[in-house]
Amino acid sequence: MLLTSGVKYKLTHVIPGDKDVHAVTSLGDDVFVVRYHSQQVEVYSAGTFTLQRHIMVPGLKLSYGLAACAKHQCLYVSDYQHDSVHRAELSGSQAVKQWSVASDPRGLSVNKAHNVVVVCLEANKIQEYTTHGALVREISLEQACVTNLWQAVQLSTGDYVVSEFKSPGAVSVVGVDGQLVRRYHPSKTSDVGQMNYPTSLAVTKNDAILVADTDNNRILLINSSLSSAREVALPVDGRIQRPRGLCLDESRARLYVGERAGDCRVLVFDGVRL
Repeated sequence: MLLTSGVKYKLTHVIPGDKDVHAVTSLGDDVFVVRYHSQQVEVYSAGTFTLQRHIMVPGLKLSYGLAACAKHQCLYVSDYQHDSVHRAELSGSQAVKQWSVASDPRGLSVNKAHNVVVVCLEANKIQEYTTHGALVREISLEQACVTNLWQAVQLSTGDYVVSEFKSPGAVSVVGVDGQLVRRYHPSKTSDVGQMNYPTSLAVTKNDAILVADTDNNRILLINSSLSSAREVALPVDGRIQRPRGLCLDESRARLYVGERAGDCRVLVFDGVRL
């Protein structure tokens, strides 16, 4: 069982918008949102959900990834069209630094070494950089036959879980050597059916994996062994509309879901203990 029977999650707030949400993350008392073709990141209060400010990212064209680092007090923003990552200071000068990465960067995450992890679609690689933009590691996924990358998140084992943005979609775990460890690739006849264009990931402290199953309009929770999954029953009038941004704040038992269609909302669910 991945979900406790009878658990009731609560939709506590909706952050409205007028453009598709491409990524959402949080750090401390702030929630960060990047939208379609925007050169700025919206910053909301995690307490009141009011808009506090914008972080300007000069030259940003199209971003599919946000990640915040508590140790370095910074925000990372991927730049798909310019093959780069931007690093914005969250205190002090609020300066923005940029460095080049492999082609077509999408999702971002911060790993246990406090480095930023970026997946690059065209290069079919996972790259890991220090907070100052020095390349630490590069993992080619050619041998693992893992393609159409969207995001990678490091597990407690040191391996990486990767979402594959395609239909039918898959979620795979790969080692630092680029070898496939295991894969979740459900069929039409499985309990949850096929995934259709899975995008953002969130990993619990126990290595259970949340994935935004975008074209199925749902969030799935996959167990750490990738042997089974369930749809997370989130209370929304109608349904979640093409979820793309996903952020789990376990300290608040809270899940943020950003939509890339319909009303382009960020949905805030509390009481999420997985």
